[in-house]
Amino acid sequence: MPRSDSTRPRPAWFFREYEPVGIDLGSPAAVAAYDRNQGTDPDADDALLDRLGVDTGSRLVDLACGTGSLVIQAARRGAEAHGVDVSQEMLAFAQAQAKRAGASAHWHRAGFLDYAHHAGPADVVTTKSALHQLPDFWKQQALLNAAGMLRPGGTFYLWDVIFSFEPTDAAEHLQQWIDTAGHPEGRGFTRADFEAHVREEFSTYAWVLEGMLEQAGFDIVSRTSRTPTHGEILCHRR
Repeated sequence: MPRSDSTRPRPAWFFREYEPVGIDLGSPAAVAAYDRNQGTDPDADDALLDRLGVDTGSRLVDLACGTGSLVIQAARRGAEAHGVDVSQEMLAFAQAQAKRAGASAHWHRAGFLDYAHHAGPADVVTTKSALHQLPDFWKQQALLNAAGMLRPGGTFYLWDVIFSFEPTDAAEHLQQWIDTAGHPEGRGFTRADFEAHVREEFSTYAWVLEGMLEQAGFDIVSRTSRTPTHGEILCHRR
């Protein structure tokens, strides 16, 4: 099983990252359903890895790696690939998928906030569809931790629910997202899932995240808002 890399002592006021918000992923069936709903696509993973320059000899860390598809594809192309997640069930699923793919990767049970990277500095750190589980104060701490594990000039990639609309237009854009994104039960994330995301999770504005990234020591290379509710930010560590 994946080892625990959450070795740093946590004071009583520390965020309870091991009690994630949102969808309940406490069983193998729930994790398998999550993987289906996410629409795991090895070709899309490979396209992203190409963009990020991940190849033989690269060192990649995927924070909140979920079911591990990006880590597995990185390992298959010869990278030293590390998958980090707080969920034992997620990591067990990822490890089984890696075994089936014949991919040798490193799996760590830890969070954004307490993962201690003991390998050499990473060339690339990624996180997809997960940073929104942290309130903004803790997002900043997570980004500082991510910067600390990267070599100077290394790449940080963030994809998430990121709001690029004007704050005064929030209700309109959020309702439109919920109305159009939800699927029937068993065929993807449901309307209720998206409603819970807005109500209970911690997605924020692009301009807030950009300020946090700069504070953490990153230079923003590119930012893309594919919809008013989703986007990606690509950075280099100073």
